[in-house]
Amino acid sequence: MELYTETIKNNGPILAGESHLLPGSPGEIEQFKLLQSNFRAQFEAVFPDPFAPKTVVIIPSLSLDQEILSKINGHVFYEERMLCLLMLLRMPNTHVVFVSSVPIDPVIVDYYLHLLPGITGYHARQRLHLLSCYDSGHSALTQKILDRPRLIQRIKSAIPVGHIAHLACFNVTELERTLAVRLNLPIYGCDPDLYSWGTKSRSRQIFRECNLKLPDGFEDIKNEAGIIDALVALKSKKPQLKKAVIKIDEGFSGEGNAIFSYAGAPEGDGLREWVSNHFYDQVKVVANDMSVHTFLSKFEEMQGIVEEFLEGEIKTSPSAQYRINPVGHVDVISTHDQRLGGESGQVFLGADFPASPEYSADIGLSGKRVAEFLRDKGVLGRFAVDFLSVKENGTWQNYAIEINLRKGGTTHPFLMLQFLTDGTYNAETGVYQTANGQVRYYHSTDNLCDEKYRGLTPHDLIDIAISNDLHFDATHQEGVMFHLIGALSQFGKLGIVCIGTSPERTQGIYDDTVKALNKCQA
Repeated sequence: MELYTETIKNNGPILAGESHLLPGSPGEIEQFKLLQSNFRAQFEAVFPDPFAPKTVVIIPSLSLDQEILSKINGHVFYEERMLCLLMLLRMPNTHVVFVSSVPIDPVIVDYYLHLLPGITGYHARQRLHLLSCYDSGHSALTQKILDRPRLIQRIKSAIPVGHIAHLACFNVTELERTLAVRLNLPIYGCDPDLYSWGTKSRSRQIFRECNLKLPDGFEDIKNEAGIIDALVALKSKKPQLKKAVIKIDEGFSGEGNAIFSYAGAPEGDGLREWVSNHFYDQVKVVANDMSVHTFLSKFEEMQGIVEEFLEGEIKTSPSAQYRINPVGHVDVISTHDQRLGGESGQVFLGADFPASPEYSADIGLSGKRVAEFLRDKGVLGRFAVDFLSVKENGTWQNYAIEINLRKGGTTHPFLMLQFLTDGTYNAETGVYQTANGQVRYYHSTDNLCDEKYRGLTPHDLIDIAISNDLHFDATHQEGVMFHLIGALSQFGKLGIVCIGTSPERTQGIYDDTVKALNKCQA
């Protein structure tokens, strides 16, 4: 296998005796695939046994395009969303190693540990290892870890001798593959060689292969000329079309999208000239502070798709979440109705669980065909399929929009619900029931924002929560949980999950929470 020695930026030479396979080399890829192939035996040995000694190393890196990611306020604190996995400490012999860009305030950690059912905070803390890069810069967390060989050694040292361990990541790229090989640990996630199955272009191809309904459009578009060709072809095919969506193949949360308006467009021979001449006037980029020129530069770097903007008086944006485990079993984990905002409703703001019973079973089982297709290609771990549902003549038409081969904004709320209630989601009925058979719902958001929240520290938030009885009641199995707490003081931004016995109850808990927060200024 090909080896090399390197100098790590800002950290001097690699520690004595440390040599590594060249990132992306055949040797590294071979070693990673070997780690992944052995993961099935590990899964079968320890995952079914809650008392088995094991360690989960959590790497909450958003290893996405950093320029697009920088448009999201407080994105470094989005790593805190995976603090929901501290709930794994309820298993008494499980250790958790959590690595973050910046240190997490102890009051935030205490807040999560307090939610653990059946385990004292003291016992959990003995098995929790918090490590930090002390780096709030814009590079991905995984890159920060790779730039710090001594931190990699501390991660290794935190895993008790004899423990079976694996990595849990937000998404898996070549960076996570390199880290996995250096740690000699498998990842419960998709091999980056398969990541292209989750691009916007490949998603459209898979939807057609699986006989799912999808918007009219074109994929594998490479540049501005290709975008214009697609816009002209769409309008020529559907003269009534008012808008089209331009999507970068690897965009996320709608931040890689732009909307083109056909307002004022002529019909017939003059259409192409009009689109060409008015292209920059008619395009609106969804991401804040991103110019059309920057968007097009990103598009040409990553390529993408153009598809019709679906209209409808009654229109929703549901999603379905799936898990493919190491033995190849596919689970429909959950469905959500996404709440969207921004330009023409393209930006993910939050979600309601479960999706409407009018179509939750249909989208869950339709998307399962996609999950089985991906399983046969070797995909592993959690991912989602997004839909757009339009009610036409009393019937819901569900259009598959995209595949997200990673965790997302609906992952952590559902994990919190599941950890706290020990329940299950029935994909056929679209109903979630707790361990004692009670039905539960929730509303979640990563974007509860208000200028008046700026300056509120994590300690202030906990004081407000206690004073206003804003907590999760384990007895009644309902209430509110906070996340993105670290973003509150600087950005006035907070995430919450409100669990209740009905959709109306979850909304009521949310409204009471916002009302309490609005009374308290920094």
